[in-house]
Amino acid sequence: MTDTAYIVGQFLEKRILSKNDFISLINSRDMPSGEKTDPAENAATVRSVLKSHAAEVSRSIFGNKIYTRGIIEFTNYCRNNCFYCGIRAGNTDADRYRLSQDEILACCEKGYSLGFRTFVLQGGEDPFYTDRMIADIVRSIKTSFTDCAVTLSIGEKEYDTYRMWREAGADRYLLRHETADENHYRKLHPEYMSLEHRKQCLQNLKSLGYQTGAGFMVGTPFQTTENIADDLLYLAALGPQMIGIGPFIHHSRTPFANEKDGSVELTLFLLSVLRIMFPEVLLPATTALGTLSPDGREQGVLCGANVIMPNLSPLEDRKKYMLYNNKICTGEEAAECRSCLQRRMQSIGYTLTVSRGDFCKSTVHSPVSQI
Repeated sequence: MTDTAYIVGQFLEKRILSKNDFISLINSRDMPSGEKTDPAENAATVRSVLKSHAAEVSRSIFGNKIYTRGIIEFTNYCRNNCFYCGIRAGNTDADRYRLSQDEILACCEKGYSLGFRTFVLQGGEDPFYTDRMIADIVRSIKTSFTDCAVTLSIGEKEYDTYRMWREAGADRYLLRHETADENHYRKLHPEYMSLEHRKQCLQNLKSLGYQTGAGFMVGTPFQTTENIADDLLYLAALGPQMIGIGPFIHHSRTPFANEKDGSVELTLFLLSVLRIMFPEVLLPATTALGTLSPDGREQGVLCGANVIMPNLSPLEDRKKYMLYNNKICTGEEAAECRSCLQRRMQSIGYTLTVSRGDFCKSTVHSPVSQI
């Protein structure tokens, strides 16, 4: 048995590896795995074996159902200056906007009629919205749409703020850790930002009972395979209910304007790795995948993703929330074209479901959370 075959076997059995073995797994993804689908054929690649196993795991738990979340990008103001982000405070060319509470509720009303039962309020870290304002918005949504979940994705806050929003009714919180390595983090963020604080935020969210999401971009400047292995091990220790990964895409008004975009194929491979590591996790096929590849989201689903997040924001504002160049904002990405997304999912054997799509932990797949 080759070293590659041994590592693949260990990963499929234990769903976790050492850092060095994760590095080897990633670096050997296009090598023969040692596993044959037919005795007359050559051994399948590591990538194809993991994709097949990930799809099988996803199907065994979720069937052919894909959850949808309606994203409401309610502000593109941000106090931070992250080097990769198009809505960073330093981008003076950004066309800024904010939605009122009534406008946000109107987006929810439209989304509810289209079959969405989770609303994701996403925005920059905008000081205009006080903690109490956000709590009022959450409470209004939960009062008006009692069978819906509310997810927040608005950055780093302190424990008491997260507690206020949880008590107001927020169900989930998305906060990508971006990178688990301190040196890499420093190359992506200004000096005043702290990886330690971001990780503490994630721990606070979990302790408050949020369904908590972390994740990272694939192919950010200066990222190494070692960094990705650290990210996988960090996620294994954190045990999030949601994981968001997508390829890095440059924005022309950031310090990384001339950097190479991330890899779709590596992102797809890592989706399969994550599905095997976390069988029940809520795992989106992201907009960034669809931006770099016309069938990126379909490919993401075939690699183990089980969530798609169309845009419910007002049409006139969608192109203003430009985290990266060429973000898809209309057509199939628009929530109004849910029927288009349904047809695309049906073409690969899946279907969109009208459901909150909550995380449900199984006792059958629990060992990885104990690492």
